[in-house]
Amino acid sequence: MKNIKIGTLVVANSKSASYVEQIIPHGFESFVFTYGGGKFDGTDPEKLAEQVMPILRKHNIEVSAISVFGNMLEHTEEAAHTRECFKRAIDCAALFGTDIVSGFTGRETNRSIPENIPRFKEVWTPLIEYAAGKKIRVAFENCNMGGNWKTGSWNIAINPDAWELIFEAIPLGNLGLQWEPCHQMVQLIDPMPQIREWGKKFFHIHGKDATIRRDIIAKHGIMGGETPFWHRTPGFGECNWTDIISELRLIGYQGNIDIEGWHDPVYRGEWEMTGQVAGLNYLKKCRGEAFVSNPI
Repeated sequence: MKNIKIGTLVVANSKSASYVEQIIPHGFESFVFTYGGGKFDGTDPEKLAEQVMPILRKHNIEVSAISVFGNMLEHTEEAAHTRECFKRAIDCAALFGTDIVSGFTGRETNRSIPENIPRFKEVWTPLIEYAAGKKIRVAFENCNMGGNWKTGSWNIAINPDAWELIFEAIPLGNLGLQWEPCHQMVQLIDPMPQIREWGKKFFHIHGKDATIRRDIIAKHGIMGGETPFWHRTPGFGECNWTDIISELRLIGYQGNIDIEGWHDPVYRGEWEMTGQVAGLNYLKKCRGEAFVSNPI
């Protein structure tokens, strides 16, 4: 059984190497390097690997995944560029010692999830097949990005009903999920049963929790002027991560858990790393602290 490593997400840019060097002493065991907006912004993955990998090898730290987040399904030059960047990330994943590239599915804006499936299949089938040829797995994050079943932008891999359609459209073994319980909780879905049903498709876990403000929902609903939920750093939300990690181990999960920070309404700004280090230590405790081998 693989010991799940606990790390954090790092924005992929010219400051990444300096950033990881500063936070490694706090005990992070893995990193995900994330490109936002579907582009590399002057720090391409080859250059990034050259800058960060000597530091990570020195400290025996893994790269869990490379992420490129953008809208892959639109019919625009920007979407085409995002598709090129994602393919290039597939080519460069081995430079980081990882076999996972993650991101959003994309979405034809303001069309329903079923209406997006033909375009999803058209765009992603050749990319998933290309990744398979390089022994790379592709994982879709489950964030709704403000969308729902009928309308939205950026992503359709938002819940189990959508996953059914996605995996039926592209039934390839190297296609899976970058799962996060927070994104199910804010839809008022219990994340725990998903581990048992869908866990074999979990290639990577984002460590992010949620607080559901039930008093607000009871008074204002989920579409009112008051925020009905908060995204939280693990340890500050409602999930029992001991249970989550136990269920992950029971289904044979082989990946890592990396904290997705910069969302907590309390531990943010100057307090960001206070929250992340607290979350890191909390998750380590939930997995059973340090591994101890059977002496018998």
